[in-house]
Amino acid sequence: MIIDLSPQLRVQRLSIGREGAPLLVVDQLVADPERLVRKAARLDFTPQGAFFPGIRARAPASYEVLLERLAQPLLEEFFGIGPGRLRATSHYSLITRAPEQLMFLQRIPHIDAVSHQGLAAVHYLFRGNWGGTAFYRHRATGFEYVDETRHEAYYRKLDEEAQGPDAPGPGYIGEDTPMFERIGQVEGVFNRLVMYRRNSLHSATIDNHNVPPPDPLNGRLSINTFIDVIQ
Repeated sequence: MIIDLSPQLRVQRLSIGREGAPLLVVDQLVADPERLVRKAARLDFTPQGAFFPGIRARAPASYEVLLERLAQPLLEEFFGIGPGRLRATSHYSLITRAPEQLMFLQRIPHIDAVSHQGLAAVHYLFRGNWGGTAFYRHRATGFEYVDETRHEAYYRKLDEEAQGPDAPGPGYIGEDTPMFERIGQVEGVFNRLVMYRRNSLHSATIDNHNVPPPDPLNGRLSINTFIDVIQ
């Protein structure tokens, strides 16, 4: 499957919160996004991993190559990551889990890894009001990202809060909560991609009263990518 970057591609270089972690927003990413949607509609989606609240299917290898090509020139200058060969792993994703079925760690912002060397990207391939991606600050620690030096203190505090009065009830996190302050948000726009370090605290923004259906054509279809740097 041949996938090309759009000639109308637009890039915004932003930052998150007080700690200024890099945030890249790319509009009009690919030349034919509808082709990616049609491809997804032919795939079998299944639950994958313990924490993703939905179903997934592997994205085309050519898409992973495209993301590697997009990210490579941004590594050192924008994301502060040392040079190296990139390896992208991409999955079509549909958030489908009912709010009352979420585990504690699915009801709060999360990180995907502690290292500064890894990136995550979400490419929105839906139309309609299915939400985007938000970024958060943990109130008790002040952390907006969790790296190797913060990991132990952060999760020790989370363990305490999970048993306390500020623990979240059932549902996806939305605006500010007693535990977390929302410090940034990217709206989910068709053919928009957002890219950030995997250790930034983040969450999809999901309406607890309108959870998307498990349908690539009508649900919250995205391609979620992890990008690793191989030194």
